[in-house]
Amino acid sequence: MALYAFAATLIFWTLWGFRMSFGDPLFLDVVGRPDFSVLTQKFMLAEGFVGLYPAATLVFFQFVFAAITLVLIAGALLGRMNFKAWMLFVPLWLTFSYTVGAFSIWSPKGFLFKAGVMDFAGGFVIHLSSGIAGFTAAYWVGPRIPKDRESFPPNNIIMTLVGAGLLWIGWAGFNGGAPYAVNIDSSLAIYNTHLCTATSLLVWLCLDYMKFGKPSVIGAVQGMVTGLVCITPAAGLVQVWAALIMGVLSGSIPWFTMMVLHKKIKFLKHVDDTLAIFHTHAIAGTLGGLLAGLFAEPNLNRLFFGDDPKFVGLIYAIKNGRTAAGLHQIGMQIAGMAFILVLNVVITSIICLIIKIVTPLRLSVEEMTIGDDTVHGEDAYAVWGDGETYEQSIHGKQLYPSHV
Repeated sequence: MALYAFAATLIFWTLWGFRMSFGDPLFLDVVGRPDFSVLTQKFMLAEGFVGLYPAATLVFFQFVFAAITLVLIAGALLGRMNFKAWMLFVPLWLTFSYTVGAFSIWSPKGFLFKAGVMDFAGGFVIHLSSGIAGFTAAYWVGPRIPKDRESFPPNNIIMTLVGAGLLWIGWAGFNGGAPYAVNIDSSLAIYNTHLCTATSLLVWLCLDYMKFGKPSVIGAVQGMVTGLVCITPAAGLVQVWAALIMGVLSGSIPWFTMMVLHKKIKFLKHVDDTLAIFHTHAIAGTLGGLLAGLFAEPNLNRLFFGDDPKFVGLIYAIKNGRTAAGLHQIGMQIAGMAFILVLNVVITSIICLIIKIVTPLRLSVEEMTIGDDTVHGEDAYAVWGDGETYEQSIHGKQLYPSHV
């Protein structure tokens, strides 16, 4: 699912997705006009936003953001979504949901950008949208079979740690690349990213230790992810001390919603969000976006947004006698959050209902019981002792003839 989403997104991003996200306005400064500019050499070799690189670099950088968002949605749907339905979901959601959020908040021509919403590298555009879209799609697709929900141990914790390490180091490019230049804003964004993440990981680890009596490796990875997500909308806009505070909050608030509230709220328990994308991305992304509105430092804002006084964190606005401007900034952050939330609930629901007319969203119980083999004609793991797999192996035939 992830491999397909990554490949398919690049095709549709090239054909129309990029221009719908960053092109000329099409409708009420909410989405861009689709065209085939990306297919032309003239466009791709022209200057990017700040003129330090060709447009091709910007198109590819933003493509990866778009692809990652869909891969995150897949995390909420693992274990039961019909692959044919997923093949339809990817281009539809990219076209009608992601492009709208990206244009509205990130494009200088978008109505939320012009209104003053701050999202440095995707707390709203990527993480809140993927968390809400994934949760909404999980509702419409339905749950996994009961035995998979009741017992879902990690397949390979060592590989999980490998992936976590790659993710953490890769996030330096995720947030460090957001200024579109190698500058002091980029350097600070990278440092804040690592500091917030390390703090969040340790806080989550300690909470697990206090609650369950054991320091969980998976818990540490979850804390790492929530730290990365939380700092994303603010990485180059806040000072180091603020990143530290954000790490404490990102390691504790999503932990509380996942470990405590989730078990008490019936609706959260009803929706089968396989990898808890709602908590690690929607909650953490929302938290980071709101904290950006609180901690964004005016000088850092000027580095990223230019000389525009409307971008100011509340605590600095109060300090400088501009309390109304700071409250307006918090209001705009809430407005951006609300827009992404409503957009993704509505559009994701419509897409799922349309796909349901064409093909089932969910695999049958029999298919889910059998698993990978019935979907792909392949087993993810061929283990000795699994019937024919074992008997046809050279080990089964030669070393253990009594079993053949």
